[in-house]
Amino acid sequence: MPTQSTSLTQSTANQVTLELSVRNHPGVMSHVCGLFARRAFNVEGILCMPLADGEESRIWLLVKDDQRLQQMISQVEKLEDVLQVRRHGEEMRIFEQVAEFYR
Repeated sequence: MPTQSTSLTQSTANQVTLELSVRNHPGVMSHVCGLFARRAFNVEGILCMPLADGEESRIWLLVKDDQRLQQMISQVEKLEDVLQVRRHGEEMRIFEQVAEFYR
């Protein structure tokens, strides 16, 4: 049976992390996740934290890296409350760090 770290490494091999800067108010997460759901694009992991001033939040999404991803990023960028989208490869280990916390 694979350990959690082996399992996590295997599961993130074909995935990327999207880092979104968004306005912080009720409904923003619903709009972002709703867009992915309507396009049948699975989100494997979600982290969200307000930034220091509380007017903006940072959302990290762990998603599969496939041929539809660039189109999804373009659509996310068009959402009214999304200020910026950054795509990170395997160097972004935020989800592995959170998994470490739960061991």
